Amino acid sequence: MSNHGGAHLSSTSEAAISEVLVILACTGQFVGRMPGLHGRDWLLVLRHATMNYMSQPLSIRLNDATITRLGARARRVHLPPRTLAQRYVEEGLRMDEHPLIRFADGPSGRRARLVGTGKDVWEVIAVVRDNGGDTAESARYLEIPLGLAQAAIAYYGAYTAEIDQQIEANEQETAEAQAAYLAGQAALRR
Repeated sequence: MSNHGGAHLSSTSEAAISEVLVILACTGQFVGRMPGLHGRDWLLVLRHATMNYMSQPLSIRLNDATITRLGARARRVHLPPRTLAQRYVEEGLRMDEHPLIRFADGPSGRRARLVGTGKDVWEVIAVVRDNGGDTAESARYLEIPLGLAQAAIAYYGAYTAEIDQQIEANEQETAEAQAAYLAGQAALRR
């Protein structure tokens, strides 16, 4: 046991905290102590981070053909096979929960899409917001069945933070593109 900020930690807790510090430092989300946090607050930050970054091991058996296919696909997408398998399990569970949702890669990364439309969930949610929450009007505007718009909303309800982040990234890119366009227009007038 040791004492960190007035709280006692077992050696197991210390190991988890050092792993969290390494992970957070590698992702750029945390380096060193955060100013203004002391004692219990410090531990709460670490405890929260531990829950977000640590996973539990699960042993499964896959046949040789599946392992070969997974390895080949992992090489093509430049991911470790374990990471790709974790992604497939998570996405598979999400697709079971939301059968009208599939996942696709694109310039902005991996994202949830509505089946058969080419529309990302975040795009549908942005339109629904722009229409004051009117799902039927949004579906008409997007030229998709009402049920698909409702499926996007259901997915959004389950993964709100993820979709909000994608909407915010799009809004930021749009603002940057608009600023670049205006700068170009100003340069042309000189």
